[in-house]
Amino acid sequence: MNPEPHFTHWITRLIDGSDLTRDESRRAFSTLLAAHSGAASPDVPNDMEQGAFLAALRAKGENEAEVVGAWEAIVAEDTARITLGPDISVVDNTGTGMDDFKTFNISTAAAIVAASRGVPMARHGARAITSTCGTVDMAEALGVDVEADVSLVARSISQAGMGVFNGTSPAVHPALGRILSQIHFGTTLNIAASLANPAMPRIGVRGVSRPEMIRPVIRVMKAIGYKRALVCYGAIDGTDKGMDEASVCGMTMCAELFEDGKIQEFSMQPADFGLSPLLPGDLPPEADREQAARRFVALIRGEDNPNGVRQQTVALNTALILKVAGKTDTLPDGMALANRAIETGLAYTALENWVTAQNRYPEKGLSTLRRLWKS
Repeated sequence: MNPEPHFTHWITRLIDGSDLTRDESRRAFSTLLAAHSGAASPDVPNDMEQGAFLAALRAKGENEAEVVGAWEAIVAEDTARITLGPDISVVDNTGTGMDDFKTFNISTAAAIVAASRGVPMARHGARAITSTCGTVDMAEALGVDVEADVSLVARSISQAGMGVFNGTSPAVHPALGRILSQIHFGTTLNIAASLANPAMPRIGVRGVSRPEMIRPVIRVMKAIGYKRALVCYGAIDGTDKGMDEASVCGMTMCAELFEDGKIQEFSMQPADFGLSPLLPGDLPPEADREQAARRFVALIRGEDNPNGVRQQTVALNTALILKVAGKTDTLPDGMALANRAIETGLAYTALENWVTAQNRYPEKGLSTLRRLWKS
């Protein structure tokens, strides 16, 4: 067997414009993860070499094999896995982040609403890196125990139909969080890490930060075992910006994976689900976490500008989840189900159930949640 090349070999290859094979990518990312495991070896890359590798890979442009190889390394060497009951077919929804139009936690809200409609959600998120309040930050502000181990998250999914794994916690990924916290540009790790879900879902909705990533990401999801999936990028009319979510403010570009393995690419406009393009001014996040959490709860309770751009954006992104999970055939029907869940209180009940189930101290969590709308 040939000896493992020094890490700089991979950097040179990428700078020269050469692609890595799936196996080479797995080996390179295994070496990268080893650098954060306490290993002491001349072959372990230093911080500058790690940054150069990730930047060179991004500059070249990641291909399917490289992302799959990175995912294999993360799952095999840096992910605490769980096993759920055979009758629980979980769904994950998340964005890769690093998009150029920052929004409130749309995917978290959509997951809660989908859970209220009977879709078991196994989310895998992170703390904020380039935004004011990431998925894990928001869950924590709502009263969810985000530092719990993966067994408690598994119990929450089973009992409440909803759970979130803290992707920046050493209890979930011992090395990964330390790497991502130091990188402030989009890399292969953002894509591969978001897919390294301890529950190993086979159904998922994923947003990407650039439209050119739609096709490779859906192919990666197929390659790692997804059976039903949808990847999207949402544009904002009148700007050159977009978001890693479906948009009610402009065109959304998508690729959908079906059970027979076929992939269909398409785009949709707000008119396709009965809306005129809405103005995006209400979508950006609040200035601080407390304020963001209060408004988030008001949205879930149907009290924050009902049927405005925030609620309709959540309804559309919920509809994507309901569609891939087989709960609805059309997006307009899925949006109607989502809006009714918010209006009737089903969504807020699902939120309370989640806070109670994913918690070592349920009463404390509920107190935190209720304070957000009662005060």
